[in-house]
Amino acid sequence: METAGILVKRRRDPGFRRFELRMAGKIKVLLSKLGLDVHSRGLITVAKELRDAGMEVVVIGNALPREIINTALQEGVDVVGVSSLGGAHLTLGGELMEQVKREGLKEHMIFIIGGVFPPADVKKLEEIGFDQAFVSGATREEIVSSIRNLVSEKTKRPL
Repeated sequence: METAGILVKRRRDPGFRRFELRMAGKIKVLLSKLGLDVHSRGLITVAKELRDAGMEVVVIGNALPREIINTALQEGVDVVGVSSLGGAHLTLGGELMEQVKREGLKEHMIFIIGGVFPPADVKKLEEIGFDQAFVSGATREEIVSSIRNLVSEKTKRPL
């Protein structure tokens, strides 16, 4: 299903394949709400901003860590972005990053998190493995430039 130029995926097949980062083309970003959080306005806003910046965006809505990883692998994304406003950023974020480490995905993908959480938790989120954490109020430019820089560093391709 496509909404406002953003590809929306609803159901994931658990059979997935590993992939190599794409060496050319648009940055592909998967966005998801972490867990059962129902506040999606920020996620939709960020999705539109990334699309307007020339990125390909896949939004799956609410998902648990395993589903997020399965979808990221199926879609062959460069970046996985999760949003949390309900206080699960450390627990579910930690679970997501543990699964990422088990799958060996840190060397292939960028993992970012944003939402409403205490600024003091940014360091904790980076310690558990997120490449970048954005608190409420992050600007479009901060998010877009961070993603471009992180992908460029990881893939060694200019963006």
